[in-house]
Amino acid sequence: MHKEARVGHDTTEARKPFYRILYVQVLIGLMLGVLTGHFWPEFGAALKPFGDGFVKLVKMMIAPIVFCTIVSGINSISDSREVGRTLVKSMALFYLLTVLALLAGLLAVSLIQPGAGMHVSVGTLDPSVAAKFTKQAAATGFADFMLHIIPHSFFGAFADGEVLPILLVAILIAFGLSRAGDQGAAVTKAVASFSHVLFVSFGFIMKLAPLGAFGAMAFTVGRYGVRSIGSLGLLILTFYIACSIFVVVVLGTLARLNGFSLWKTIRYFRDELLIVLGTSSSEPALPGALRKLEQLGCRKGVSGLVLPMGYSFNLDGSAIYLTLASIFIAQACDIHLSWGQIAAMLGLMLLTSKGAAGVTRSGFVALVATLSVMPDLPVTAVALLVGIDRFMSEARALTSMISNCVAAITVSLWENACDREVLARELGQSDALEIATATGGGAATACEDKGWIPTTRSAA
Repeated sequence: MHKEARVGHDTTEARKPFYRILYVQVLIGLMLGVLTGHFWPEFGAALKPFGDGFVKLVKMMIAPIVFCTIVSGINSISDSREVGRTLVKSMALFYLLTVLALLAGLLAVSLIQPGAGMHVSVGTLDPSVAAKFTKQAAATGFADFMLHIIPHSFFGAFADGEVLPILLVAILIAFGLSRAGDQGAAVTKAVASFSHVLFVSFGFIMKLAPLGAFGAMAFTVGRYGVRSIGSLGLLILTFYIACSIFVVVVLGTLARLNGFSLWKTIRYFRDELLIVLGTSSSEPALPGALRKLEQLGCRKGVSGLVLPMGYSFNLDGSAIYLTLASIFIAQACDIHLSWGQIAAMLGLMLLTSKGAAGVTRSGFVALVATLSVMPDLPVTAVALLVGIDRFMSEARALTSMISNCVAAITVSLWENACDREVLARELGQSDALEIATATGGGAATACEDKGWIPTTRSAA
């Protein structure tokens, strides 16, 4: 019965008019935002509350959704040792991906050299720009980061809305319920029911995604505009090239080794990725990504752990930005760094890229934290990057989002917690739905004949 209902839903989606599809609406919102910000910059900049309001609405839902997903997921795992294995494998994969991301940024900036020939004098830079982020960067040490995971109170984790404290509370409650037996059955059922209500409510909020993307993009273009890129356009291009190389080569290889397609995965999460592009933040995409991972056949207990962890420990977009921005500053200020100094910097960045998790503009804050403890590079040089940071934050968020989705599927496969048949069907079905939608639903029958969409004739 459940299968038939899902088939009917898929056929309805295939025949839905293209203008009612969420990712199409978000694309239209992004294009209108670019045009509005370009031709009416003051009006576009004034639309910032639309983007901020949408992000705040989504963040309001993140804490309870993550909590319910993890509690119900872990509680469904009979072997508690599986949770430990999942955590260890996730952290190992996260650090491997972070190292490769750091190297991707180093390779791109060393080959293209966007800062060569700028000859910037450190004395001419404004030190007040770096001072604004120094206080935030000072709180990104490893010890402070670990203590920050522990909330001040049980409800404080939900009040602050940060992922890691919620993750800690959820794991403790989940293990408590698993040991409580029948006495915890009522709580388990209530959490599952509340989770369903939360996702239904989140669906209403997502209808505002095109408006949020429109407002955020109009503000970005209206406030900064293409003129702000100026002579630093090559740096932005270098960063996008580095992110593309990391996604295509590193994540593509990881996906291929585990038997699924990176390109089809990106298309499956296109709604979430377009929202990330519009808002320059990966947080609004977390609830939707959790739901889609479950639809892909990933067990909630594993994917519900890996994805929220990745939001704090797998910031690959920020890792690429750290090496690229640091070497760019060295090139622009005519500072020569030895390979030993570069190796020490990479080791430091492995810590600072994690310590800035949950901090606003975490990539920029992590850069300040890195330069603050490196005497070879002037921290005041971050003033060169402030004007274009908004354009680079979009690529940072997109890269990290794609990486976390791929990592969640990969760890689920490693733990035998993902149904490969469902994964293949869902990813293949995504292609079929695109074809059927593009032809106005007329290709639905052809897709059924090819096996991309399960036939509905028997259900009828």
